[in-house]
Amino acid sequence: MADFTSHQTVISWTFIFYIVFLLVLGVLAWLRTNNLSDYILGGRSLGIWVASISAGASDMSGWLLLGLPGFAFSSGLQALWLIGGLWLGSYLNWRLIARRLRIYSEMAKDSLTLPEFLNQRFLDKTNTLRFISAFFTIVFFLIYTVSGLVASGKLFNTVFGIPYEYAILIGVSAIVIYTLIGGFLAVSWTDLFQGLLMLFALLLVSYLAVSHLGGIEKSIESISSKRPEHLSVWFDKEGQQLSFISIASLVAWGLGYFGQPHILARFKAMNIATNSHRTRQIAMTWSGLSMLAAVCVGLMGFAMSGGESSIADPERIFMMLIDQLLPSILAGICLAAILAAIMSTADSQLLVSASVLTEDIYRILNKRSLSQRHLVWVGRFIVIALAGLALLLAQNPQSSVLDLVAYAWAGFGAAFGPVMILSLFWRNITRAGAITGILTGACTVVIC
Repeated sequence: MADFTSHQTVISWTFIFYIVFLLVLGVLAWLRTNNLSDYILGGRSLGIWVASISAGASDMSGWLLLGLPGFAFSSGLQALWLIGGLWLGSYLNWRLIARRLRIYSEMAKDSLTLPEFLNQRFLDKTNTLRFISAFFTIVFFLIYTVSGLVASGKLFNTVFGIPYEYAILIGVSAIVIYTLIGGFLAVSWTDLFQGLLMLFALLLVSYLAVSHLGGIEKSIESISSKRPEHLSVWFDKEGQQLSFISIASLVAWGLGYFGQPHILARFKAMNIATNSHRTRQIAMTWSGLSMLAAVCVGLMGFAMSGGESSIADPERIFMMLIDQLLPSILAGICLAAILAAIMSTADSQLLVSASVLTEDIYRILNKRSLSQRHLVWVGRFIVIALAGLALLLAQNPQSSVLDLVAYAWAGFGAAFGPVMILSLFWRNITRAGAITGILTGACTVVIC
């Protein structure tokens, strides 16, 4: 009993130090936040490392350490189709969109948000395109934020035994405080640290799990003895051969990258002098290693357990391996990495949503001349309001993190992906075409 209490105490203090560190970064960012541009895009000053790692960390969220290992645990190497599609989509996003969007968004009257950029790009004096884009941004980001709160609830519930309802309240409180204080710079700086912490935790747990099983060959033998189809990319968990549609559906996740506002915000916020080639290399290395390690965690968790029947929720497998394999201090650091994964996306989602409501709705509908200080405080108030709404929507502990992320990801990809590509590469696309594309893509996801 004493050992368990000591173990929990060390983990608790690790969490406390981690959150205090994030708050310090938030205060430092607050000192550099002077206007709405600073609060929304950090004054377009992100350097190579911050831009590359924060883009990946804000992309991956809690699904990287909970949802993806859980999917690999249940489905085996089938998960390689998913991460292959995501890696390719991320590469193309950096290769085709990043530099153009950075340049064109500044040319379009220094557009701070995605709806504002589209409105300026298509010279929509009625603001119809702006309002439609803002509406779907808020809808899908609420769902995305809920996935982060569900992940935080599972984390605190599993580690500390805190009731789920209180666990998600702790999670949202930590996220809101430093986002509220420091805005985009705080979010980006913390995402750099959190992204490196996530990669460290995944690689460490993967290595220790393989070592615990006696090496790679013994690990493969253990998986094969339980479920041979887990070691093939061509079969699902039921032992049925994957259809072309099933494979295409997994790979097609990568198409969603072109329409993700929180990732596109990093592109717009890069320092114009940033070497995009080097930034892309760092981003792709981080995402590739992180996703491969997450799949390895899921497979090793399957090998070390009694299979799916032994675990009620496969999305908790990473936490279970941490508890089994690591001493208290390292366990606390790796569990903090899960919190990092959750925070690194939820903070971006809240900030982008608040930015859209402030810049594209509040400021447009308000006829008075508004000061930059006033708009910054409106944005902070909206962060709190959106976090409260997401908290209400995240009350179901049975929600799947991966399912929630998939829905929001598909919504953004379908609504904004095609429009973003065409708006940057085809000068003949019209305002009516852009509106139709956004409505068609978003409604298809909602209805289907």
